[in-house]
Amino acid sequence: MTLYKKVVAIIMMALFLSACSDDVLKDKLGTEDESNVQNIGYKDGDGLDVETVSIGEGESGYITELMQSETFSDPSSPLSKRIIYFEYDSSTVKQEFIPVIEAHANYLTNNPNQTINLVGHSDERGTREYNIALAEQRAQSVYKMLQVLGVMSHQMNVISYGEEKPESLGQTAEDFSLNRRVEVVYQ
Repeated sequence: MTLYKKVVAIIMMALFLSACSDDVLKDKLGTEDESNVQNIGYKDGDGLDVETVSIGEGESGYITELMQSETFSDPSSPLSKRIIYFEYDSSTVKQEFIPVIEAHANYLTNNPNQTINLVGHSDERGTREYNIALAEQRAQSVYKMLQVLGVMSHQMNVISYGEEKPESLGQTAEDFSLNRRVEVVYQ
């Protein structure tokens, strides 16, 4: 391995390890890790907004409470957006969805026990096999972006439905565009 590759590998490893630790963030925020409290944070402009919600008795209660929390339900919050749309026959994330992915990455890195499913979909044009592969590529694109932003691989699952679960059953360009998506589903 050349010296250049070794230096790049060391830098990447250092960045990866520093992104994995949320102790620094907790110290700055002055929060404690309690079993019945969950911090929800996202970076918006200059600072980090943090909301604390109580975790319910069951896991489904926690997810319901989490999704109803102000950070996840406020339309102005990037965490309220959990669908990433794609162009026809493409798995490239559009520029407009990068802040959404960054917000989810920030939340997930600050909450290492939280897991998500990245559920890929496509419109009905093309063969069934092609659409399943394309939907998986779309989910993998979001997965890779989240991973680069510090989200651990064990926090994410990739699922591909292809054309099997359309958002819209119509045949217009708008209907097709609603079906070309990746959904971020918190578990």
